[in-house]
Amino acid sequence: MRVPGRIMNALSSLHVLDDDRRLALLRSGGVSVGSGTIVKFGCMFLGVDNISIGADCFVGAQTFLEAYFASITIGDRVYIAHRANLLTATHAIGGREQRASLPQQLWPVEVGSGCWLGTGATVLPGVTIGEGCVIAAGAVVASDCASDGLYAGVPARRIRDL
Repeated sequence: MRVPGRIMNALSSLHVLDDDRRLALLRSGGVSVGSGTIVKFGCMFLGVDNISIGADCFVGAQTFLEAYFASITIGDRVYIAHRANLLTATHAIGGREQRASLPQQLWPVEVGSGCWLGTGATVLPGVTIGEGCVIAAGAVVASDCASDGLYAGVPARRIRDL
């Protein structure tokens, strides 16, 4: 039986739910989750049919994945620290009466295998993060990241090779 997204999010976010039950609930709601992956409490998954998380990953507490209009694809062995944000939609700047117009610029997000996203990192629409990258805590990733690099800052930039 398919669990509606809002019910899946409400129940899977409970901290009293063990990891195995949380994964079963996410899968029954439409999120593709690989074997050996752990998703902690308080996470929010919007656009569940567009989210794919690989095997042996870790998704920290209160992480937000918004995939209403485009896909989020996370490779294998990716660690995402708590309160990270992966977003596929943004808004054009409107007039003075309302600066945020209807959602536009709907682009997929991809995180390559072996990456580590630090606490509070934000990945903006259309970004591809190459394999083996580290994204520093609090970084805002606004453009693609080449493989095997450490990226930090707002906006994130390559600090060094790994």
